[in-house]
Amino acid sequence: MANPIFASLPTTIFEEMSGLARRHGAINLGQGFPDDPGPESVRAKAAEAVLHGYNQYPPMTGLPELRRAVADHYARTQGLDLDWEREVTVTSGATEALAAAFLGLIEPGDEVVVFQPLYDAYVPLIRRAGGIPRLVRLSPPHWRFDRAMLEAAFTPRTRMVVLNNPLNPAGVVLPEEDLALLAEFCVRHDAVAVCDEVWEQVVFAPARHRPLIAFPGMRERCVKIGSAGKMFGLTGWKVGFLAAAPQLTAALARTHQFLTFTTPPNLQTAVAFGLETGEAWFAEMPGRLAASRDRLAEGLRCEGFAPLPSQGTYFLNVDLPASGVDLPDREFALRAVQEAGVASIPVSALFEEAPVTTILRLCFSKSDETLDEGVRRLAKARDLVRR
Repeated sequence: MANPIFASLPTTIFEEMSGLARRHGAINLGQGFPDDPGPESVRAKAAEAVLHGYNQYPPMTGLPELRRAVADHYARTQGLDLDWEREVTVTSGATEALAAAFLGLIEPGDEVVVFQPLYDAYVPLIRRAGGIPRLVRLSPPHWRFDRAMLEAAFTPRTRMVVLNNPLNPAGVVLPEEDLALLAEFCVRHDAVAVCDEVWEQVVFAPARHRPLIAFPGMRERCVKIGSAGKMFGLTGWKVGFLAAAPQLTAALARTHQFLTFTTPPNLQTAVAFGLETGEAWFAEMPGRLAASRDRLAEGLRCEGFAPLPSQGTYFLNVDLPASGVDLPDREFALRAVQEAGVASIPVSALFEEAPVTTILRLCFSKSDETLDEGVRRLAKARDLVRR
């Protein structure tokens, strides 16, 4: 009785590896959540709002104070001029925002350009909306696309392109020339760009995030998606934002109303507070995460591993062959969690076709002790598979 698109899907790699980590008592460097509980003032605001605030249905498009705070935040940090009343919608997380964008904007038979490795929700949701994924394969160590790759992917039937920037799992912040090239193709093909920018605040100097919506020709054809969970390290809150021109927002909001309809009002109140008062958090948080990234990278190098650069997100990748591991990434990841007690994510799981099988993703938004022990156990796993 199940829809065949979903019936054939395996359990997501994140749930699989986190489940194995729990079963084996392993250190979890797989799923991307921080050890830090997030800013206390924002959490306290959510608790206060539950006890003393409004706990009935909030407006379908989101609390006005949060929509206004989102627009103001993007004006301050990215120079965007958004009309909070007509161009901002609050969603129950960024995945729900993606679903609203795909279901609301894709017609059956439309082609959708998607870059892989990719967030594993993209392709099933695109297919459920009737879209046809056109996959662009990115490769390590730079994970970039060029004109020839886009020429091969875009066709007269291209309706949409999905861009994740900063890119999970690669840890890449796309340079301006790549974004300008993609904008050129979107304008030429009259395609809508759905921009999954949930990692926009987790960017490490000297890299700088630039939203695609700010490029020439993109203001009226871009759907920008953000996530309070990533901004504040509160991944369980599931508060997302859709920002788009009014004609797109009208379609997105109508779709959103029949998905989750609305989002807990106390969390919306707290996120609005965090965006309005979080200048110090946004200034300091990337530096703390960059220090964790550097600690993990240095520990790995000392053990003979070959980490790839990370410009943003919570993630650092390891080149397995260059680290002395001959196994495919999935096989090594399974042995590492089962035999050495450390969970990771094989990047091959984030490809729909022709996967890269040599890269392991590690999450560094953890305590120093967890990172150090994770390195030790990863080295143990490599020693075990060499025997």
